[in-house]
Amino acid sequence: MSGHRRRPSQQSHGGRLVEGVRTIGKRAARNRPFGPGTSGRARRATPEERQPEERQGRRWIDYPRRGRTGPRRWLPSVRQLLALFLLFFGCTTAAVGYAYATVTIPDPNPRTLLQNNVYYWSDGTVMATDGSVNRQNVPVSQVPADVRWDFIAAENASFYTDPGIDPQGILRAVFHMAEGGSVQSGSTITQQFVKNTYLDQSQTLSRKLKELLISTKIGAAMGKQQILQGYLNSCFFGRQANGIQAAARMYYGVPVQQLNASQGAFLAAAVNEPSLFQHADSDPAAKAKATARWSWVLDRMVKIGKLTPGQRARYAAAGFPTPRKWTLGSGLPGQTGYLVQLARSYAQAHNRNITDGSLSRGGYQIHTTFDRKRTAALARAVAKVRAQRLDPAHRSADRDVQVGASSVDPRTGRILAVYGGSGFGHGHYSDNADTTGVPVGSTFKPFVLAAALQHGAVLKPGEPPAPITPASKFNGDDGIKIKDQQGNYVTDDKDPTGLLHQRNDTRRRWGYITLRKAMEQSVNTPYVQLGEDVGHPNVVSTAQALGLRPDSLAAPSAGFYIGTSTPSAIRMAGAYSTFAASGMRATPYSVTKVTHNGSALPGFTAPAPVRALPSAIADNVTDVLRGVIAKGTGTKAQALGRTAAGKTGTTDDYHSAWFVGYTRQLATSVVLFREDPAHPQLQSLVGVGGLQKVFGGDIPTDIWTRYMTDALTGLPDTPFPTPAPLGHGTNEPGAPTPSPSPTPDKKDGKTDRTGRDGRDPNAKPGKKTTPTPAPTPGAPTTLPKCRHHKCR
Repeated sequence: MSGHRRRPSQQSHGGRLVEGVRTIGKRAARNRPFGPGTSGRARRATPEERQPEERQGRRWIDYPRRGRTGPRRWLPSVRQLLALFLLFFGCTTAAVGYAYATVTIPDPNPRTLLQNNVYYWSDGTVMATDGSVNRQNVPVSQVPADVRWDFIAAENASFYTDPGIDPQGILRAVFHMAEGGSVQSGSTITQQFVKNTYLDQSQTLSRKLKELLISTKIGAAMGKQQILQGYLNSCFFGRQANGIQAAARMYYGVPVQQLNASQGAFLAAAVNEPSLFQHADSDPAAKAKATARWSWVLDRMVKIGKLTPGQRARYAAAGFPTPRKWTLGSGLPGQTGYLVQLARSYAQAHNRNITDGSLSRGGYQIHTTFDRKRTAALARAVAKVRAQRLDPAHRSADRDVQVGASSVDPRTGRILAVYGGSGFGHGHYSDNADTTGVPVGSTFKPFVLAAALQHGAVLKPGEPPAPITPASKFNGDDGIKIKDQQGNYVTDDKDPTGLLHQRNDTRRRWGYITLRKAMEQSVNTPYVQLGEDVGHPNVVSTAQALGLRPDSLAAPSAGFYIGTSTPSAIRMAGAYSTFAASGMRATPYSVTKVTHNGSALPGFTAPAPVRALPSAIADNVTDVLRGVIAKGTGTKAQALGRTAAGKTGTTDDYHSAWFVGYTRQLATSVVLFREDPAHPQLQSLVGVGGLQKVFGGDIPTDIWTRYMTDALTGLPDTPFPTPAPLGHGTNEPGAPTPSPSPTPDKKDGKTDRTGRDGRDPNAKPGKKTTPTPAPTPGAPTTLPKCRHHKCR
């Protein structure tokens, strides 16, 4: 075979033929003998003979992948994925190794030293101190073995075998909680010891990484018993107890050596939710949750072999080890305990780094809005009225009577004073001024009126909302049926007819009366029908705009419009402040500044007032509420002797009585109810003070008047703005229609503000006629007198 065979043209035969020719050429070169005129080396292919990829050169990383088309060109190969994983793993290992080599175990934090929190009155003087660290360190040998294992079973079963961290435990805790199981700690005992002793409580990634690294080093440098001892002495258990020795004394009144496994199981549970479980002696919800967690800890003890089933059964038979009654002592006398509670709650809500644990370790300076003189004046007013009107030693109905009150600056929202109860020193720890669960009764009606003035009312099915004013007339008779916006009667399963027959406090037949008069005399039926016509969503929207919290508002019902909701006294004072400020809402607040170790903390800028209602609506509501004091159910407040507005409130079952009133400078709410603190359940007020019925216009108004007289001393009597006209309002269908040109009604030479004095609205001007009865007979021609035992 000749070595000079002619090569076929590449252009003529394509790539396959060229490749074949190359192969043949190589074989020929190998078989060609060496000799003259021949070369000992194979001839290189010409550029035209090379593959396009070969002409481009070899790439270091074949991506996008050569020789692939479509999506496959962009999919990395298995070799590339493996290389990428090895690179990432190597870099991560190197970074962790470097971090581990460079991190050092820091000195224990200075906060382990005793410190106090200091609370200041609004004038800068010291109000109270608390938060000094209550800790007595004990060697782990003094902690009973069963108690030690309670904590290990609950928090870190692998404590004695892990290196200080437990990735499987973290994942197990996350999955367990995601499945709805009980709360489990994702950190080992070593990690919690490191966080409590060497680091802070911030929830950041860098802090968590540092915690893991230091925990690993601690696990290698310290013995397990030493770590367990540090952990037990640094945990926060609630009740201002840091460390297990303080916890044993605060919860069970014994030294740690005398704790048993059952008590230890509760303390191990308390570490997870100290702010809740510290009330397990008095709060049924806290006790129920603590019992479930306690039982779980004992079950874990059985699972890890540290309790036998028989021992577990004996502890179960003995029952939950209820902690002893918690008393804070005399460090927070009078109302200061409630003020401190309010300030602590506000501070924690506005800066997430302020926790129960950090407050217990101390070092905070908390400046409050509380006015020292007004707080004292409110306590004096309550004490005087209680002494004059109540006699618990000789009248059983006067026992367990509770008073809550709050006073707010309408312009700023600053909470100036609260009355929370008899005080921590008397074993009363629930703040009556900040509690929910007490219905507000007819003090809710101004919110219904404001919603009606703002949104109108659907008076006929299918028609748009009609304008409403305080002069609009609705049926005020007792026992009337109520219709919804679709024209259907509202049902009532308790009524024999199946329909709701709304009741007033008396059976008096008012006929069609103005909303102004219905507010003054606290007649229910007009406001229940008005609420249905305005609609639940609109009333809720207005109430929330005024400052009531959504979770305090009752579900839709006819009773909703006359006060089945349960806002606190603080929120009610804040909502009425919006009326006093002509529709500008200033959210109530109690803390102006917080510093920690000399540094100011963020989150305590005063809330800026916002427009909640048009000024014309707010001022017209105020004008109506002035009539409540002038000639309605709140006439006792006239003793204040200055311009004021307000509303009485009483629930149908006499479980609560309210008065909420205000001037331009100050808004104050007072609530009266009966409840045994040991058994939280509202009791009837019937018979309290020797009265057959207790209304908001009686004892609550008396307290309000006495306090406001002192609180406003030295301030001018500032008038309310003149309300702007709201235009023509619409009456409920069926109300009498006035003549086109009525003569202004006169009363003692003055025009009646209600525009109605009982005369025939169709009578000709200047001509006297006999009164024409309303469609419902029996409408009164004179206002009822408000006697002390009949006020509402």
